[in-house]
Amino acid sequence: MSELKVYKEPELKKAVDLCLASGRLNHDAVGWSRRPLHNCNLTGSPLRKKRWNYWCITTDHFLFSVTLSNIDYMGLAFIYFLDFKSSFFHEKTVIRFFGKGFDLGNLVADNAVFEDPQLAISMLTDGPGTTIDVDCPDFQGDQLSADLIIKTPVDHETLNVVIPWSENRFQFTSKQHCLPVEGTVKIGKKSYSTTEGYACLDFGRGIWPFSSFWNWAGGSGKSSSYTIGLNLGAGWTDGTGMNENGIVIDGVLSKISEDLIFDYSSSAFMQPWSIRTPASKMVNLTFTPFFERVAKTNALILRSEVHQMIGRFSGTVQDHNGDSYPVEDLIGWAEEHYARW
Repeated sequence: MSELKVYKEPELKKAVDLCLASGRLNHDAVGWSRRPLHNCNLTGSPLRKKRWNYWCITTDHFLFSVTLSNIDYMGLAFIYFLDFKSSFFHEKTVIRFFGKGFDLGNLVADNAVFEDPQLAISMLTDGPGTTIDVDCPDFQGDQLSADLIIKTPVDHETLNVVIPWSENRFQFTSKQHCLPVEGTVKIGKKSYSTTEGYACLDFGRGIWPFSSFWNWAGGSGKSSSYTIGLNLGAGWTDGTGMNENGIVIDGVLSKISEDLIFDYSSSAFMQPWSIRTPASKMVNLTFTPFFERVAKTNALILRSEVHQMIGRFSGTVQDHNGDSYPVEDLIGWAEEHYARW
């Protein structure tokens, strides 16, 4: 890992194009914002463009995730579900070469739809919310259907960042935590309610290098009388002068402009992880996993290995005013991901 640093990250206040007409990075787009402002007008760079909309729903009882992804030479639609009590876990993936049938727009608010007999997914934005519908006829022998309405409360702040590796390699990410969600996920005869649950959006658009590594940890929930959202990352942003680190407390974002230390064992992922800020007290957390999701892909030029741990965060976080907040058994995830894509 590169030397840990504290950055001076510019906060953006107005709409901006991510790319110049040439397809190179627009330097006016580099920075972070409290709401999505970027038009991700990717062009050129064949086979290097990456687009995805990832939603993760967490409650005290289950986790459900829905993704539409187009990485230029391949489109992937996938869902996965974990029942915390029974440890039932299953995931379903549908692949289309060269992203056929995947139309992922330039804006966070754009609709995303994928239709296939094995898996149909729609993510439709209507005003301050998103409706997600999923239909999977064979989810380990059962029918899975999901009907979810995700709300973005008025004045709720999110984390939106451009990571500039170079003129030709860069990424916009919108990480949105603590979004209230209503609806159900049905698997066979069993119905799971999202009551008191939260949704997280990971919206990504960029032009990536062939090899990548990252840690990502996130979660949303109630702790004491506060609603706390965590977005913590490392690896992929090192040395760029920007990162994706921030916390949202009762809808207010505090940007963390320093690298984080992820302390864990790659030979024992189920052991507790330590995640902290070295130059401040903004993050001092222990993440204790109770489930390990492993996803490996080896398809021609695409190779990926993800160890995504599901568990609970405990410790303290601090906002930009220096006020500390306890984090107590907050449901979330922490992952290690290597990719050649």
